[in-house]
Formats: sequence, C-alpha cells, structure tokens
Amino acid sequence: MTYKPKSEFLRVMQDRGFLSDCTDMEGLDDALMNGIVPAYIGFDATAKSLHVGSLIQIMMLRWLQKTGHQPLVLMGGGTSKVGDPSFRSDERSLLDDTQIAENIAGIKQVFANYVTFGDGPSDARMLNNADWLDGLNYLTFLRDVGRHFSVNRMLSFESVKSRMDREQSLSFLEFNYMILQAYDFMEINRQFGCLLQLGGSDQWGNIVNGIDLSRRMSKATVFGLTSPLLTTADGKKMGKSQDGAVWLNADMRSPYEFWQFWRNTLDADVTRFLKLYTELPIVECERLGALQGSDINEAKIILANEVTTLAHGATAASTAAATAVEVFEKGGVGDDLPTITLAAADIGENGISIVQLYVKSGLAPSGKEAKRTIASGGAKMDDVVVTDAGTMVSAEAIAKTVKLSAGKKRHALVKLAD
Repeated sequence: MTYKPKSEFLRVMQDRGFLSDCTDMEGLDDALMNGIVPAYIGFDATAKSLHVGSLIQIMMLRWLQKTGHQPLVLMGGGTSKVGDPSFRSDERSLLDDTQIAENIAGIKQVFANYVTFGDGPSDARMLNNADWLDGLNYLTFLRDVGRHFSVNRMLSFESVKSRMDREQSLSFLEFNYMILQAYDFMEINRQFGCLLQLGGSDQWGNIVNGIDLSRRMSKATVFGLTSPLLTTADGKKMGKSQDGAVWLNADMRSPYEFWQFWRNTLDADVTRFLKLYTELPIVECERLGALQGSDINEAKIILANEVTTLAHGATAASTAAATAVEVFEKGGVGDDLPTITLAAADIGENGISIVQLYVKSGLAPSGKEAKRTIASGGAKMDDVVVTDAGTMVSAEAIAKTVKLSAGKKRHALVKLAD
C-alpha cells in the first residue's frame, strides 16, 4: 500500500511525480510536520548555466519553500575540482578556480527566479562546499572520515559498476567524489541544521553514504529523497535538443528557443511535464494532457508559457509566444528569433555560403549536417526552399536581414553589423 504523507511537501512530491525513493518516508514526514526542515541539493559548477535536466531538482527546492521549509542551494566549488563520475563514460575535464568561480556566477542567475533568498527561517541560502573542503588536511580526513567507508561497498554502487563493466578507467580522484559528497551532507547538517538531501535517483548511493556518515560521526538523524531520472517518451535524455543542451540562462539559450523547446513536447509527455515543471493544479494538468488531436497543442502552448514564465519572466514568455505566432501562423519574422550579427569582413566580396550561415546561426552543428538539411529539402532562406548547397548570400541581402529555417520548427535571423 502506498504511504499517504501528512506533510504538504511530501504530498506534492508524491502527487506530482517527483518522488522516486526516500530513505525513511515516515520519519521525514514527521520532521516536516514538526517544524521548518532545511534541505539541500548540490550542483557542481561544470558549466556557466544549468540546463533543463536540472530543472526537476530546482522545482523540488521551489516546492520545498512554497510549503514552508528552507531550500539550501549547494554550489560545488570544491567538488567541481574533482567531478562527479556518476554514470559517465569518461573522466570530466578538470577546472581551475577561475573557471569554477565564473560558472558559479552564471548559475546563481538561475535560482533567483525560483526561490526567495534572505535571512528568514524559510528563506533560501546559497552555500559553497569549497568553504569547508578547500581547507581539509588530507591525513586527518583519511583518519577521521575515510575509515568509515568500505571500498567493497563503494565498488557495488551502480555509478561505479557501470564504468568498470565497460572497462573504462575510474581515477582515484573521481573515486573520492562520493566520500566528499557524503562529507558535505554531514557538514551542512552540522553548520546549518540540514535534515534532508534531495537529488536525482543516480545520487542514491552518495546520499545514503552521507546519511551513514552523519549517523556515525555526528549521531545525527538525516534523510534522503530522490526524484526519477527523466527521459522523454521517445527515450531521449531530458535537457537535450537537436542543437544541444537547453540551458536555463538567457544568454546561453534565448527565451524564444527555450519556449519553443517546451512547445515541441511530445504528446505523451504533456501531462507529466505539466505536473513537474508548472504549478498548475493537478486536475488541470490532467485535463490538458488528455486533449486529443490538434487540441493538444493548446496544452503545449500553456506548458511553454508556464515554464518560460518561471525561468525568464512573464514578459519573455508572452514575447516568445507572440514570435511563434508571427513565424508559424503568419509566416513572418519575429523579433524574438535567435539572431546572429555578421561583420562585412565575415562575408567577403563574393558573399558567404549558405552552409556557413547555417553553422554560424546554430541551425546546424557542422557543414556536413547543413548540407544534409539542404539535400533533404528542410532548409529555407526567407521561406524559400534552398536547393543548392553552393548558394552564396551577399552582404546586401544580409543587410536587409535574412531568415533561415531548418525544418518547420527551428529558425534564426542573420543581420549585418552597423
């Protein structure tokens, strides 16, 4: 029989599809009912933005605060120097302090749109594990912390086994990551009273390690809760699109492109995504997801509007929606389309090839892919099909603004610099 939680937070997690596993559902439920529970999720600073694949965890922190508890956003300023090996086929590139600081600055921009920071009991706080990891003495750490970890048990974790089964090297540096993450949980509990770690189901082993370490070294009772690892209905990894990662920062993925990603959601994913990524009532999510035929497009537009409003604001969402109408329904050029600006020197006396324009605009990852799009009839310039990959586009044409299309859903503008 499914456990029926008393606390609002766990009810939301269960009813909206956030819940995969919990280390002690009844114990956590009691803690949530007895006062404000601080909870954290860790985000390693491996890029200047988080992408849609992290949005389920961000929404968990948002719901945590909306139900009266305290979100702690942990930036991995220390662990980013190691890199999480979980379910990766190779070792992450090592980052220096400057790169990590730049990435953290970029990621900070995301969270202000989802949680409220401040000094109140349920206000969010942003932490950095470099504050306690950078100063660790290695021998002391081995003696006091390392002795609580069984290598045999660590080798049994799926994230490690998957690497070893493929006979791919797992460095000692990466192997230490799970110990550092466990230490994070214990330290955040000590310093900030944190009782709960949230994360994706791939982090289950790391979370359990932190619970065990906190119990052994601090005699603390803490909890772990994981969300499912999402794939789209066609089996693709959530957060990826045809032209790369769907970043949450506007300077890495325009609000229009972000909006369009959600508008292109598969029919089978609409109900699930409405529950996870919007705050619409569950009954409304189910009504919209049950629409059939062309009516399901109404639900997809609502999904795109709601998610984009949370990530980029209501103005950006409405502008993106208006651009979509202009481009798709009226065949026009929307002001919010992704735009690249070329200097005259980039074009040359004889113009620039259409293949280069597709690559520069981001509509094709390579010249080979651009040529394939043209050969298949999916390339258009100013709504006219491009049939010759050798087509040259003049500076005069670009000065008037050129609209490029790859298929029916992806568009970009090319302009000439003043």
